[in-house]
Amino acid sequence: MSARGRRFASSVRARASLGATAVVAVALVAAGIAVVLSLRSNLTAQADRSADRAARDVALEIASLVPDQTSYAGLDLPDDTEHPVQVSDERGRLLRASEDLQRISGTGVSAVTPAKSPAASPAPGGTAAPGGDDSADDDSGADGKGSDDSGGDGNGSDDKGGDDDGSGDDDPAVGEISDRTSYTDGSATVDGRTGDYRFAAVEVTDRAGETVVVHAGASLADRQAAVNTTTVSMLLGLPVLLLVVGGVTWLVTRRAFRPVEGIRREMAAITASTDLSRRVPEPATDDEVARLARTTNETLTALEAAVERQRRFVADASHELRSPIASLRTQLEVGDAHPELLDVPGAVADTVRLQQLAADLLLLARLDAGERPGRARFDLGAMVREEVSQRTADRVPVTLDVRPGLEVAGSRGQLARVLGNLLDNAQRHAHASVSASVYRSGGRVVLAVADDGSGVPEAERERIFERFVRLDDARSRDDGGAGLGLAIARDVAARHDGTLTVGRAPEGGALFELRLPRPDGADPADGPDSPDSGVGANDAGHAA
Repeated sequence: MSARGRRFASSVRARASLGATAVVAVALVAAGIAVVLSLRSNLTAQADRSADRAARDVALEIASLVPDQTSYAGLDLPDDTEHPVQVSDERGRLLRASEDLQRISGTGVSAVTPAKSPAASPAPGGTAAPGGDDSADDDSGADGKGSDDSGGDGNGSDDKGGDDDGSGDDDPAVGEISDRTSYTDGSATVDGRTGDYRFAAVEVTDRAGETVVVHAGASLADRQAAVNTTTVSMLLGLPVLLLVVGGVTWLVTRRAFRPVEGIRREMAAITASTDLSRRVPEPATDDEVARLARTTNETLTALEAAVERQRRFVADASHELRSPIASLRTQLEVGDAHPELLDVPGAVADTVRLQQLAADLLLLARLDAGERPGRARFDLGAMVREEVSQRTADRVPVTLDVRPGLEVAGSRGQLARVLGNLLDNAQRHAHASVSASVYRSGGRVVLAVADDGSGVPEAERERIFERFVRLDDARSRDDGGAGLGLAIARDVAARHDGTLTVGRAPEGGALFELRLPRPDGADPADGPDSPDSGVGANDAGHAA
């Protein structure tokens, strides 16, 4: 198979068309079979009724014979072609048959002409002539084939009506016709024409007390013609209908998937051009394809924003790295030319700042890569005390209000980094007060850091968490940092399934609250929820 053929066979349109065609074909075949079987059953029932009427008409005439009549030869039988008739006694000996009947099967009486002996045409109430039991024309009366008692014919006959006990041994009363009719399928040759017939067998007892069986047939030619015509019509119409179904399905799916092809082409063009500002066409409908197009455009928008952030990040990082590197290089060059002018403390400070910036960029890269923190449990209050005790060079002393025994799960190093960044930010903005507290609120552990500085304007409370953002443009880079501390703090909080928000502290400065989930299985009785605990509701003792 060629590449084009394989591509066609694997397309959604081809599979949808073939699938729909196959389903319709199965349904039509099943429906056609049901229709043919139903038609055959209905026409067979009509033939049964026709054969039963003919047999009962003959039986009624036999029941009306008077005892002084000498034979059944005078019976008025129906048309030979439409309703071939046989009349036989209970032993299967033929008594009367249609004149043009040449051959018959399915009745259990194969003879078509009565025997010449007196037994072949007994008078009503008379006795069989000698030798009548050895008639050569009766070859099936003793084996029960086509017999008219209840279900004993072995020829697939159908018995309708009958006695309550289902017995076929009781003959009708004198001059009566049995209520039971047996049906069999067979064939007959009448006047040189052979056809299929449905035979009805009815027992009748004449006025002389002789019980005979009347076999009357109804032609199945109409049934066969109707079934054959229906079958041929279905066989001829099925391929045409399947072609129509397949073609319509192909056209409908082609129209439905036309926007998908437009989306594919546009996505291929975007990939080739790397222009993420382009968008795929959105259909005016509200179907699945339109939703796919909208979702694709939303993905492109998010991707464009991510790439733009990455570009800005690289540009800002390059700019931030260039300043300390240039300063350090200048100092080293001056020191090399004039050793007595070398500013060693300044060079060390630039090196430390460069090291901190590199560490921040590395941590951001790990966070962007999806690095998940560990799940080790530790006491957050103890960590805060330990970190604050090591900050000996702070300009403003840090006031602590820490509740013991409040555990969290995560990376101790990363959360310590968050605390350090929040405290560094507070030290840069505070006038005379910086505080840190740990408490429990609403099933979460809260770490709050507050200062008495100028605070953060409400309109800027989300922007300050963006990377390389500094609100105080007048502040020098050496004092103000690179603008990565709060961005790192929020990313770390998010990786720990927590939140980091900023508000207004009671002292008028900024209040940063880090809310972390409590570890699974933590005792809910670990200290009461205290709305007056922490910086958010500091009392005079907390600010002391």
